[in-house]
Amino acid sequence: MTNKFKINRTNLSLWKGIAMVAGTFSVVICMLVLVNYIQINRIDPVNTEVINSLVDRLNDNPNDDQLREQIREMDLLVRKAYFTNQWQVKAGGYLFLFGIIVTAIALQLFYAGKQQLPQISEEEEENIILFREKARKWIVIGGSGMVGITMIFAFLTHKELGNQFTEAAAIAKAKQVETNQADATVVEVVVKEEIAEPVVEEKVEEEFKEETPKEETVVPAAKKEEVAAEKVKTNSYKGTYPTKEMMANFPSFRGPGGNAIAYQKNIPNEWDGASGKNILWKQPVPIHAYNSPVIWGNKLFLSGANATSREVYCYDRNNGKLLWTAKADQISGSPANPPEVTPDTGHAASTVTTDGNSVFAIFSNGDLIAVDMNGKKQWAKNLGVPDNHYGHSSSLIVFEDKLIVQYDQKKNSKVMALSTSNGEEVWSTVRKVRVSWSSPVIVNNGGQVEIILAADPCIASYDVHTGKELWKIDCITGEVGPSVAYANGIVFALNEYASLVAIKPGEKPEILWEAYDYLSDVPSPIAYNDLLFVVTSYGAVACYNAKAGEILWEKEFDGGFYASPILADGKIYLMDRKGVMHIFKAEKEYVEIAASALGEKSDASPAFADGRVYIRGEKNLYCIGK
Repeated sequence: MTNKFKINRTNLSLWKGIAMVAGTFSVVICMLVLVNYIQINRIDPVNTEVINSLVDRLNDNPNDDQLREQIREMDLLVRKAYFTNQWQVKAGGYLFLFGIIVTAIALQLFYAGKQQLPQISEEEEENIILFREKARKWIVIGGSGMVGITMIFAFLTHKELGNQFTEAAAIAKAKQVETNQADATVVEVVVKEEIAEPVVEEKVEEEFKEETPKEETVVPAAKKEEVAAEKVKTNSYKGTYPTKEMMANFPSFRGPGGNAIAYQKNIPNEWDGASGKNILWKQPVPIHAYNSPVIWGNKLFLSGANATSREVYCYDRNNGKLLWTAKADQISGSPANPPEVTPDTGHAASTVTTDGNSVFAIFSNGDLIAVDMNGKKQWAKNLGVPDNHYGHSSSLIVFEDKLIVQYDQKKNSKVMALSTSNGEEVWSTVRKVRVSWSSPVIVNNGGQVEIILAADPCIASYDVHTGKELWKIDCITGEVGPSVAYANGIVFALNEYASLVAIKPGEKPEILWEAYDYLSDVPSPIAYNDLLFVVTSYGAVACYNAKAGEILWEKEFDGGFYASPILADGKIYLMDRKGVMHIFKAEKEYVEIAASALGEKSDASPAFADGRVYIRGEKNLYCIGK
């Protein structure tokens, strides 16, 4: 009896000690979370004030390479501070819960052990029971209070980090925004002549043939419905994507499929806007906007908008004549007042798209319009005012008879497919993501056509026929602007204050490698063969080994970049914000070909036709050729 009593006493002391240590540990963690919250409010871990001052100095001394390197190091420290604070918040929450659980278990075992002690008087037993009940009550109350307080401050800390991240991003964007020119007077243009559409070229570059599936088999009319049903069932696409027609043209933002690869040849490298060298024509655009040109046949399309007008423009790409203007007005459900947008987004940031039969455009207020190739309205609808703080900028893209719209916003984000013929919804898929400004990319991944989208917190893929989610992986955070890149069965995604990730898609997607050196908040990357090219808004460009994630070369430029690079004829065309096109080889070593000045600022990505480059400047549209 005596030995058993000693053993019980030993166990009681052990569990009591564990409970005291775990409880003290929980209190310490609770205090650390509280202190961390106070520090977050006093010292901003993502404050860019120092970097902004250094950037101002660099603008005054653009050739100061030492200062440029200092900015890069400071930017890296800022990102590390942000991730460290995020880790501390999450780790603190988990450690606190672990401490509370251990404390609760130890206390429970302590009280259970007391019940096995020698018999005592009834009066003493009643006192012990009463004391134990009161102790448990206060332990529960105190523990619950500590859990609640810690979780509240952890949530507030995480929220505060997010708010400071948003503010830091907004400050960085504001520093890059130049004063916009007043919108030009809108001129209603009457169609004067029609242009014969050229025969689509069948010739495709040799280096892209291995990426092109076999030609689509012609299906008899009687079996079309059966074939369509089978495609929906299996998502096995036997046709060519991008099609030869798409490859012969430039139908959407970043080209066919939105993957930043143009298939045209004989593209000029040298021009000068000031002297007019190789500038075939220059024409003003009625209303300023940041969207990029698209091309089908001899016609080039743009859109423009301000607080009161929304328009689509068609130019003769051979001589620059404005053929027609289509107004997006008198649309059912369109709001009376335009939404608030930032100067570097505007009311027409989204690039239009075309399938050769119609042109589709979307604007900041959710108005969506389809016009035929002569500018006649076919259908229009309002999708609801996008709920985001910069303004809507996701571009449109077409697959067969479906218009794909990425509509990520603060609430009710979704991706949808609308009928190109009448605008009716074919399918719509809800997305549990935060607001983003990236654009969809469509790829043919082993016979399965996927729409790949980027938005905090994930990269996700959808069946283009049904909208069914095919795969998703959480790997990205923040205000996502860049679209993904794709090559050789690998998806590449990145965002500022997040990371660069290479993803192997599939039912169980996995991250192949991850990097943090060069990140972008606006320009999208290019993947080509075994190379990945990353462009940052502050002026750095890096080439990675796409399979291993190693940096092969890096290059600093002065202008900074908002436009996305495009690969054409084995060369990368990258427009900086000053209007200088940097052209270099798409190779493992940096080889500059030319740096050609437009003569005005530009944030738009170029479009291509054989032998010509088309660029939207701040005021004018340019055609460049030999």
